[in-house]
Amino acid sequence: MLQNITLGQFFPGSSILHRMDPRMKLGLLFVLMILIFTCNTSLAYGTILVMTIALIVFSRIPFMLVLKSLRPIWWIMVFTFLIHLFSHPGEELYKFLGYSITWEGFREGVFISLRLALLVILSSLLTFTTSPLKLTDAMERILSPGKRIGLPAHELAMMMTIALRFVPTLVEETDKIMKAQTARGSDFTAGNLITRLKCLIPILVPLFLSAFRRADELAMAMEARCYRGGEGRSHMKSLYFTKLDYYAVTFVVCLSGMMIYLRVGAG
Repeated sequence: MLQNITLGQFFPGSSILHRMDPRMKLGLLFVLMILIFTCNTSLAYGTILVMTIALIVFSRIPFMLVLKSLRPIWWIMVFTFLIHLFSHPGEELYKFLGYSITWEGFREGVFISLRLALLVILSSLLTFTTSPLKLTDAMERILSPGKRIGLPAHELAMMMTIALRFVPTLVEETDKIMKAQTARGSDFTAGNLITRLKCLIPILVPLFLSAFRRADELAMAMEARCYRGGEGRSHMKSLYFTKLDYYAVTFVVCLSGMMIYLRVGAG
């Protein structure tokens, strides 16, 4: 399962999504997430699904690699689907172990599970097509108006990006520790829940020590390079919007209008 965690990984490329301004990608991702939560019809979900598939094609990221980002949350999707399937009132289709399965519950379970999948896929596409350095610059620019009220924009952007960047590193470290413990005779799949939780202690202790060591090494490296925060710092590459970004905004605005029309029409 650890190898299936793709959050925070970046794949260099020259696709349409790679060339877009990172500030625009963050803003449009936020808008698309809102649109996903406003979907309430099959046509609306179908439209968002087709758009997501088109984005995967435009990103030139392997389709199976994008789907791989869903594996860590598959049990959440299944659990959510089952909860709606057996608890939502409506027209009864089948009775299973005393619980009624309704068409409305099946429909709602599919929609909510699809909503979770779309959120994860769109977020993964952002990290797949945007380097950590560009994400830092974009978040700093977006938070920069808050400097007037004392908001440490640069420090916040740096912390969020470092945390995102270290996700695959810590996952790889966890995998190495688990393999080392397995080679020493540990079994993480046998026994009841309490026994499995106890088996995690030999993993968590060295993992925390490794994380603190990496954090200390990173701090020393930043100090050795005379890093003193964002005050007075310049950027080697300036961010600027292109025609591609304006085309993307136009598309999302049209998509938003369509979603509003579909929601109002369904209401």
